[in-house]
Amino acid sequence: MLGVLRLRRLVRQVPLQTSFIFLFLLCILSVFLSSYFLFVVKRELEPSLAAGRAAGDLYVTPSRPLPFLSGAGGTLSSDGSRTDPVVLVFVESLYSQLGQEIVAILESARFRYRTEISPGKGDMPTLMDGQRGRFVLIVYENILKYVNMDAWNRELLDRYCIEFGVGMIGFFKANENSLLSAQLKGFPLFLHSNLGLKDCTVNPKSPLLHVTRARQVFSGPLPGDDWTVFQSNHSTYEPVLLAKTRSAESTGLMHTSVVQDLGLHDGIQRVLFGHNLSFWLHKLVFVDALSFLTAKRLSLSLERFILVDIDDIFVGKEGTRMKVADVKALVETQNELRRSIPGFTFNLGFSGKFFHAGTDEEDRGDDLLLSYVDEFWWFPHMWSHMQPHRFHNQSVLAEQMMLNRRFAEDHSIPTHLGYAVAPHHSGVYPVHIQLYEAWKRVWDIRVTSTEEYPHLKPARFRRGFIHRCIRVLPRQTCGLFTHTIFHKEYPGGPQELERIIDGGELFLTVLLNPISIFMTHLSNYGNDRLGLFTFKRLLNFLLTWTHLKLQTLPPLQLADKYFQMFPSDTEPLWQDPCEDKRHKDIWSKEKTCDRFPKLLLIGPQKTGATALYLFLGMHPDLSSNYPSKETFEEIQFFSGHNYQRGIDWYMEYFPLPSNSGSDYYFEKSASYFDSDVAAVRAAALLPRAKIITVLSDPVDRAYAWYQHQRAHADPVALKYSFHDVITASHNAPVKLQVLQKRCLAPGWYATHLSRWLKHYHHDQILVVDGQTLKTDPASVMKKIQTFLGLENRVDYHKTLAFDPKKGFWCHLLDGRKTKCLGKSKGQIYADMDIQSQVFLRNYYRDANIQLSKLLYKTGQVLPGWLRGSAQHQSLGKWYESEKVKVT
Repeated sequence: MLGVLRLRRLVRQVPLQTSFIFLFLLCILSVFLSSYFLFVVKRELEPSLAAGRAAGDLYVTPSRPLPFLSGAGGTLSSDGSRTDPVVLVFVESLYSQLGQEIVAILESARFRYRTEISPGKGDMPTLMDGQRGRFVLIVYENILKYVNMDAWNRELLDRYCIEFGVGMIGFFKANENSLLSAQLKGFPLFLHSNLGLKDCTVNPKSPLLHVTRARQVFSGPLPGDDWTVFQSNHSTYEPVLLAKTRSAESTGLMHTSVVQDLGLHDGIQRVLFGHNLSFWLHKLVFVDALSFLTAKRLSLSLERFILVDIDDIFVGKEGTRMKVADVKALVETQNELRRSIPGFTFNLGFSGKFFHAGTDEEDRGDDLLLSYVDEFWWFPHMWSHMQPHRFHNQSVLAEQMMLNRRFAEDHSIPTHLGYAVAPHHSGVYPVHIQLYEAWKRVWDIRVTSTEEYPHLKPARFRRGFIHRCIRVLPRQTCGLFTHTIFHKEYPGGPQELERIIDGGELFLTVLLNPISIFMTHLSNYGNDRLGLFTFKRLLNFLLTWTHLKLQTLPPLQLADKYFQMFPSDTEPLWQDPCEDKRHKDIWSKEKTCDRFPKLLLIGPQKTGATALYLFLGMHPDLSSNYPSKETFEEIQFFSGHNYQRGIDWYMEYFPLPSNSGSDYYFEKSASYFDSDVAAVRAAALLPRAKIITVLSDPVDRAYAWYQHQRAHADPVALKYSFHDVITASHNAPVKLQVLQKRCLAPGWYATHLSRWLKHYHHDQILVVDGQTLKTDPASVMKKIQTFLGLENRVDYHKTLAFDPKKGFWCHLLDGRKTKCLGKSKGQIYADMDIQSQVFLRNYYRDANIQLSKLLYKTGQVLPGWLRGSAQHQSLGKWYESEKVKVT
């Protein structure tokens, strides 16, 4: 208090004139600092005059100076060590156009994502898993959903973004209700909406750019007249794309249509788009935004490998084939493309039967092409262009290949590439095993390609796989087909082909795929030479607008590169050929999908699944698989190495269907239940199958497996007691840990059942009580017959009899004789010790609670052993709360 009084006295003693002088000096200093910042610091950050001219003479709205941060200085980086590489996408609805386009880009680039409906006042999805962030980036289809979010959720999301360095991408698309000018709520950013724009350019100093090259102006109107531009004087905002209003003159001001928020306002980096993704340049910038805002964790390499196949060499009717001038143009264009793509070489697929099958002028073209034989890469098509799946005899198929091989030898065509393509991709997928074997025998083929795996559309899901030591690469289309030979007659007009190339599907294929094998045809290089036109124009467009480094490799090296990039693609996922019309059309007519099973008995082991398998086989409408020589009655196709043998091998385990069409095949493999891969594999091949699992008390199941291993003289089981096995630590011998896992892991019923429920609807799955199956199998079989929808009902009370010697139920035959399971079933062994029981009851407590909840939610009847367990009693309140929610 005394200090304040002294300060007041001092101020009173200062003359008024001195105060004015002091204030004047402060004003002078302020003006000097402002001038220095505006004319020195700012100018250093602005693009030079030369750069401005290179970018199309940028003129920026006067109310928005154009400060740039060179490089990434001043930005906040994503903390990749603390977040999962997953994008959280908030969409307006699951079917919104923009939301689907965002997801399509993420899927094409193989970036993981999760979609959520934008919350208004609803719950925000869980953002953290312990101390780790679940998402590396947030994307809003409608940025206003974020801006107008309720305060609680907004604070949660903003705090998450700041703590984990997570950025945000948002789109603003105006509508008829949008204000023409408004401030974005809570931000120093102004929006001007419902504008028509033209002449877009890329800011060459934007720190966002990675793939995008800022070299040219996109001249002409931008799609739509509902654009929004951004305006601000805050230093956090940097323009990425700029454009003029359509009414502006050639020297008109440039307005920001995509803006980058450096995070200087609230600590969160953002990129905001003033329109959707219908403009191709937005897709390019969106890819760069993904890279920048995730500190390149979700980033595409600049390397792109391109291979152009020309199928049907020598094939084609008169008037559609290549002539002498066309062949010369092919060689000239190849040399031209090599200036930008080192070593670029067209890859020619030949069918020798049709050599010299055109006009005299076209035949001279054939001769000239062969005179340039060393200028190109060559691969065998089929001799007569026949589809391989029509050949059921491998020897006949090989003879056709030998004719083509002799033709190649007679004309000195090099065939050392180890690559082949089947006409119409027949026999590659779905697999025609005769083709694979004949290819290896005649040509030593090690690489092929197809557009059919897993499906033709959508193209972004095409993948490679390896089968029978032949690597299959995904093949892409480029808008050219055998009938597209004249520019003026292109479907949709010449402008449609140009649209596909200039920022359209073909451009996006190269942008989003590190390796592209393009399918073209001989006819695309004669006539108007649309093949040459397409790839020359594509190359020019890529060099103009991107920093991509285009390369090429022969097929074998390209396959090496592909599977180095995508090692998870090596294993195929077999699908039902009858679910895709294109697949069915190129699948052998001697094969039928009716041979696939309609029921899978998935185990787990030691729960009574084998007994159920026997009971099912007693029904006249049900037919089981043929027994396997390797694994007894089980095929174990979906869970083990047999899967690599393919669906032809699998079908051989089932009878040929009868003419009645009422055959109901089933198979049982107890290893399916807890397999990590069986569910997804089964759902792909048998999407409509019914699934039955038998669940007994996991405590009893674990003990039964241990005793099973002892009965089979497993040295580990013989050496260690059951209690030693189940309580072994992570430092125990490896073999002991393996036995422990096989005892305990299958009993995590909720975990394994949830995996099956991800791929099958709960109505397709039936959970059988293992204890009831043991004591009253007839009632279980009645329930199963209803579940399967069988017309003929069997009364199992009359077909089953209890065998007191065996201790279980057996098939009752004529003359009151019984047919029972083998000696390995129904073994009697000592009771489990109390210590192990207590340990396992506690071990499975939480797992059983989760199982109870899962069965309740899916409408399954709880097994008796689960209803009677102590932990089930504690679920009473949970059940009541769930009933209230349903009500």
